[in-house]
Amino acid sequence: MLRTAFRVWLAASAVAFAAAPVVAQQPKVLKVTMHADVRTLDPFWTTQTIAGIHGLMVFDTLFSSDADLKPQPQMVDTWTVSDDRKVYSFTLRDGLTFHDGSKVTTKDVVASMKRWWQRDGAGKQLFNYTESLVAKDDKTFVWTLKEPYGLLIDTLAKTGTSIPFVMREQEAMVDPFQQIKDVVGSGPFVFKRDEWVPGSKTVYEKFKAYVPRKEPASGHAGGKVVKVDRVEFIWLSDPQTAQAALVAGEIDYLENPQPDFLPILESTPGIKLDTHPAMGTMGILQLNHLHPPFNNVKARQAMLYLINNADYLNTIAADKKLQTLCFSFFGCGVEMETDAGSEIYKGPKDIKKAEALFKEAGYNGEPITILHATDHQYINPANLVMIQQLRKAGFLKLDVQAMDWGTVVSRRTKKEPPAQGGWNIFITGTSVLTSSSPITHTSVGMACDKAWFGWPCDAKFEELRKAWAFAPDIEARKKIAVELSKRAYDQVPYISFAQWRNPVAYRSDKISGVLSVPSVPPMWNIEKK
Repeated sequence: MLRTAFRVWLAASAVAFAAAPVVAQQPKVLKVTMHADVRTLDPFWTTQTIAGIHGLMVFDTLFSSDADLKPQPQMVDTWTVSDDRKVYSFTLRDGLTFHDGSKVTTKDVVASMKRWWQRDGAGKQLFNYTESLVAKDDKTFVWTLKEPYGLLIDTLAKTGTSIPFVMREQEAMVDPFQQIKDVVGSGPFVFKRDEWVPGSKTVYEKFKAYVPRKEPASGHAGGKVVKVDRVEFIWLSDPQTAQAALVAGEIDYLENPQPDFLPILESTPGIKLDTHPAMGTMGILQLNHLHPPFNNVKARQAMLYLINNADYLNTIAADKKLQTLCFSFFGCGVEMETDAGSEIYKGPKDIKKAEALFKEAGYNGEPITILHATDHQYINPANLVMIQQLRKAGFLKLDVQAMDWGTVVSRRTKKEPPAQGGWNIFITGTSVLTSSSPITHTSVGMACDKAWFGWPCDAKFEELRKAWAFAPDIEARKKIAVELSKRAYDQVPYISFAQWRNPVAYRSDKISGVLSVPSVPPMWNIEKK
């Protein structure tokens, strides 16, 4: 009787199961909070890191850097170099498709590189040594150099903003000083413009037609295998709210947790902190060289007597394990590290000496306009420290203008005098990885109107940068880096105020496959458990 009853129950269950509707599998959604909100869709228009993060989701690159920071091919399949090291011939790999279904061709590549090099510091250097860049056929393009510039591949593989992404030709033909309106890449994710809510959420979906490379993922190189259906960038401007969201499991990944909260995150079950050996941020106090008082080198040198490096570290990253008291323009813990010429900056602060230098520069108490971004995790406290240090001097009249970071990014492009909408000082930062090379380090360049915001101008420094780029080996480059450092401290293109590490935090109980990188975080290879 029991066996009969069991058979009846089994038959009834089978009928019920067959009749039940099929439940669709829920999409795998990766929820992330980055350090800033996506406001700019054109990764060439600005050097903002968040623009590079957005670009990395949507677009692809010819080369990229692996976990050991070595350049590897990405969109490129094979390439050759002529005996005189002036002619590079590249062939694109198979399967490259834009999100609209059109094929990627070398016309897209050529137009993209020509647009990129007009905005990027390292790109401008590369352009200076470029004889021609032409599409030979749909899959082959030829890059001819005027001189055997050995940093071509390294520059194309850089992961610091602006990254040399490949766009469709029609977007790449847009004036580089105007933002593109259509975001159609060939990268692993598709940007969902219809779901984009600036100040709240940015959404990307897996590009199902993307063909990853066959190599394992490593850093930004290798196979970009997407293992989730959607990625949502959830903007949480308050660091404490962002941390609470991670602890509660409302988000899976927090790119830039506030250092004060790291002990809490470390002690929370299911949360992991991760850093790359080359990870680090360098703070930048940018001075405007076009207008008084900082158009005079004496005023820029005076700032070295007022700015105390350690104060910023203790405010931004109180944990001593995260701090590096660094006086190298090229970062500390890297091959080009040198503090040559930094004696004044490393020495005791001297308000009277600073005041004398400002007077020599012709300063008569005019307002110094400071663009103060109040909504940025480390820029806001860094501004507060700087303002306190400058007010302590007593003789400077400060015009502090509070605004959000997006407004700073827009206003810093203006060359007009401060009274007409321009500026004298703003604070930003760059990765140690980017600053470790005098070529990729945008802020240190002094190419006048071709330089970064602030527009430093010094022909001798630019000659030294060129010599560094063409140096035959690493030892020769180190010697030139010493001379570059001395010249930079003499001319003061900007002031580096700190170096610190800030690990990423994620729910290791909910996601796996997070790639360790020193800069722009990739969202491929991550799997939702």
